[in-house]
Amino acid sequence: MKKYQKSAEAVAQLNQEQYRVTQQSGTEAPGSGELLNQWQAGIYVDIVSAEPLFSSSSKFESGCGWPSFSKPIVSQYINEITDTSHGMQRTEVRSLAGDSHLGHVFNDGPQESGGLRYCINSASLRFIALEDMESEGYGEFVQLVE
Repeated sequence: MKKYQKSAEAVAQLNQEQYRVTQQSGTEAPGSGELLNQWQAGIYVDIVSAEPLFSSSSKFESGCGWPSFSKPIVSQYINEITDTSHGMQRTEVRSLAGDSHLGHVFNDGPQESGGLRYCINSASLRFIALEDMESEGYGEFVQLVE
């Protein structure tokens, strides 16, 4: 597998909202994320480390106000951590190399896809369209999108 990493220059290029979400474990307002209504074929990568995280083929409309996915592309690129903030117990989702806060995973996703709902902040992701995947170095994941 390709090696991905967090760099100071990648973090410096984040806008204020991207920084707040990924580096300070923030959450964007529901319905406000630019990728919520993105339904084009492609993949979603960590905005800091470029790790491939989710495919458009696993994205679904959950009605929760954030992009939702039934599974990650490569489960090894996802860290799941117990989160007891805000008086509840949830499972936080972070990227492995980037250590970016992505969102949370819940057990109320589509049963036919495994029952999980990865509820992810748009601010933590960069979308790469199917036609750009090869040129951007993600050709090995094209079959997961098509």
